[in-house]
Order: sequence, then C-alpha cells, then structure tokens
Amino acid sequence: MTTAGQGPGGGTTPAEAQSAGLPLDRLQHFQNLVRFRNDWSFAGREEQKPPAGDWRVWLLMGGRGSGKTRAGAEWVQDLAAGKDARPGLRIALVAETLGDAREVMIDGVSGICRIARKNRPDFEASRRRLVWPNGTVAQIFSSEDPESLRGPQFDYAWCDELGKWKHGQETWDMLQFALRLGSDPRALVTTTPRPVPVLKALMADPGTRTRQIRTGDNAGNLAPGFIAAMAGRYGGTRLGRQELDGEMIEDREDALWSRAGIEALRLRDMGPLGRIVVAVDPPAGAGPGSCCGIVVAGLDRSGRGVVMADCSVEGASPAGWANAVVRAYKRFDADRIVAEVNQGGDMVAAVLKGIDAQLPVTAVRASRGKWLRAEPVAALYEQGRVVHAASFPALEDQMCDFGPDGLSSGRSPDRLDALVWALTALMLDGGGEPRVRGI
Repeated sequence: MTTAGQGPGGGTTPAEAQSAGLPLDRLQHFQNLVRFRNDWSFAGREEQKPPAGDWRVWLLMGGRGSGKTRAGAEWVQDLAAGKDARPGLRIALVAETLGDAREVMIDGVSGICRIARKNRPDFEASRRRLVWPNGTVAQIFSSEDPESLRGPQFDYAWCDELGKWKHGQETWDMLQFALRLGSDPRALVTTTPRPVPVLKALMADPGTRTRQIRTGDNAGNLAPGFIAAMAGRYGGTRLGRQELDGEMIEDREDALWSRAGIEALRLRDMGPLGRIVVAVDPPAGAGPGSCCGIVVAGLDRSGRGVVMADCSVEGASPAGWANAVVRAYKRFDADRIVAEVNQGGDMVAAVLKGIDAQLPVTAVRASRGKWLRAEPVAALYEQGRVVHAASFPALEDQMCDFGPDGLSSGRSPDRLDALVWALTALMLDGGGEPRVRGI
C-alpha cells in the first residue's frame, strides 16, 4: 500500500464506514488500514526518510509528484512534535516566494498543516510563522528577500525548490549563517534538479547526503494514467529525466553537442529509409565497466541521417557483444556492419563472422583523435542534417559531456564513437578521414 506522496485526507472515514453498516471485524480492519496509512514510519518510502549518519544537508532531488514535499513536511513535523522532539526549536522554512511557502510547505496537500495528525501547529499568518504547542516555531522566508535571514537564528531549516530560487546563492549563504542553534544544526533541501551553481556546489559538498526519487515511485498517489501519459510524451527526454526522474542534467560548455540542439532534432515519425548501417566500437576488455558501443543509423529519402537505435551492451564478453551486433543487424535489416578495429584488429571481424559468415563487415581504423573525428559529425547536426528517431539517454549523455579532453567521467565515449563511425560511413565516407577498408 503506497501512501507516501499525498496528505492523509480523502477516502472513506471510519465513521462513514460504520454508518454504512460494515461488520465489526471489517470496520476494525478498516481502522487499522487508516492508522497504517497515517503512520509515516510505515507509509513513507525509505528514500523519503532522513539519511543515517553525520550530515549537515540532506538533498532530496525528485521529479514532479514524487513525494519530496511530503518528506519535507513529515521531517519538520517530527522535529517539532515527534516522540523525541525537543521543545522550543527554531526552524526556517524557505521557498522561492512567501506564497509558495504557504501554499506548498504549509497548506498544500502534502504540507505541514495537512499531514500533522496530532500536536498540530497554528499558522500565524500576520507573523508568517507556525507555532506548535510545545513552543517550537517555524518561520517562513522567501528567496526574493535574502536579507530577511540576516538576524534570526535556527536549529533546522527546510528549503523547498532551491533549484529555482530567485537569489539562490545569496539566500542560501544567509541561511548558513543563521543555522547556529543547538548541537547539530541541519537543513533539508527538496527540489526538482536544475543545473544551477548553488545546487551543483551543494551536491559536491562532503557534508551533503543526496538522494534521488522518481515520480514513478509515487504512482499510487497520482491520477490513473498520469505516469503512462508523461512517459509516452517525455520519457527519455532531457525534460522528462529532470522533471520525472529527478536527474541533474547539464551540458559542458566546451561540448560538441547540446541537449537543446539534440531535442530540436528529435524525429517523431520515421519514414522509409535507404541505406542502414550498424556501427560497432568494441571494448578494450571485458567484464564490469566495459561497454561495446553499438549504434544503428540510416539515410532517409532526402539524404538526412537518422539515428535509429542505441543497442550498446555493457559488461559483455566478445561473444556477447558480437551477438548483440548481429541481432541489431537483423532487426533493422541493415546493409552493412562498420566495426572499429583499433583495439582488436582482425579479431573483431573474426568474432562477428564466427556467428554469421555472410555478414558484410567493413573495418575502420582511426588515425586521428576522437575529438577530431567527432567534429565533422557535430557539424552535420548543426546543419540539421541528422535527426534522432527516439530518445537515447545514455548516448546523448556522452554526446553532451564530450569535450576536447574526452568525457568528464574519464570513461571512453564508446556509444559516441559508434555514432561517429555510423554517420561517417553514411554521410562523410570518402573525405579521407576516417580511412575505411573492406574485408
């Protein structure tokens, strides 16, 4: 039973069930279910609960409707009125605007006043604060006015949607100076991830514990069909990965590709294609961490390149990735396999032909660096001469993270290499680089 996203209101009450004539045993069972639903220690998902150990900031990055607001409200209510609550705490509630603080953090469907089942706080609107019976006070602040945090002091803070604060860094800095009460001041940040400097710096801070939650994890509390509709429209896209999966998506300033540029070249309906190739970038070794880049691309009637699929496989043996190549070749009725042989030499073609001796394999050798090979292909994208037939998150991550020094992760851009070989063979072959020879 999933109840970890919305507030405890709604549904049939025990009194309504009793008046409807439910038998006593069923009524008692119903009451137990209601208590279970309202008990956060059982109903909350593990990722919605505070991390164990020593931390100063708990960063909860989540998609829309993933339950991050409920997690924040439950954390504050437990600090203020839980069984181990210390009376007289001072808590800061910081949102993009004062209106957001009230409408989302306090009165929203998953806000503090909606989820509090006992020891409910009173909201003193004129003083912009919540007051609990034990003397704990939570004061609300807006990112529009960082200076309002100059003076007050707090034991804890809950910051909502830090990624879109108007004066993010300045407001965050002022809050840090104010977190100076008690023996262990801490802050919870609930936000949809956006690649803004304050959030990226927070993720890199050793005192931060970061957790990621997805909209799909909270499907039981969302409208029927919502997840399927959003996945169908935004699944795998930059926006979907950010707003639904809670991923931090960013581009390198020196990358050859940008996510916005790729999104603009997304093809929804793919018509008949002419020549189709499967390009392969074999791994240097096998086992965990290795990846064989396998990309399928074709040409449409206008001569435009269409990236059809990313069939790359990770951790596979030579026989494993060779079988994946052959499956892609047959699935897309390709005309040719283009395989880089710098790593394995003639072994690459031998492994492929060992599965099917009739495979048309063209071996390619790189005589220049990856960046120089990729530049002409990136130019094709800039000219609008290449489109993607679907979303390919892992491949597009490499494209947008590939700079003059390679990937920022230090890994080989295997999927990107396969893409470059495929489009070079289809659209640039004959220009002198890379050199191609038949087998």
